[in-house]
Amino acid sequence: MSRHSSLNTKRIALNGILGSLAVVAVFLATVMPTNRLSFFALSSFFVSVVIIEYGIKNGWAFYISTSLLALIVVPNKVEVIPYAIFFGIYGIVKSYIERLGRVMLEYVLKYVYFNACLACIVFVVREFFLETVDLRFSWWLVIIALQGVFLVYDYVYTLFIRYYINKLKRILLR
Repeated sequence: MSRHSSLNTKRIALNGILGSLAVVAVFLATVMPTNRLSFFALSSFFVSVVIIEYGIKNGWAFYISTSLLALIVVPNKVEVIPYAIFFGIYGIVKSYIERLGRVMLEYVLKYVYFNACLACIVFVVREFFLETVDLRFSWWLVIIALQGVFLVYDYVYTLFIRYYINKLKRILLR
């Protein structure tokens, strides 16, 4: 087997494994009674590995394929919305934004993106699925609380990327 075909095989295998893990995490986020946000966050980390290893184009393909697979696998299609609108694509958006190299501008753009996605999710849920959502607090309290949650999420995402580059990459991709 040539070196080129061996690398393609490795790329396909890694994409398949990571894609499966992402879809399983989305599935668990939709069926578990607790920790849903944690599973959605976990599902979003895998695209960053694809981007680091194979570039942004492969990241886009990974996002599209995992979103479609999640729609096939998850029984309640509405519950895939957070992944399809925000979590699945966040690693790609983060990659583009962090290329700017200006920390304050990066945070502003990340918050603009997060709040635009949040507005889309709230709109879709309120307009089409309100009767299926059991919200114990007002929308505004949830949105305000999510601002802090997003800051922690982005920080943890950055820590994951660093950990992958500094430790996991050497172990996983020998």
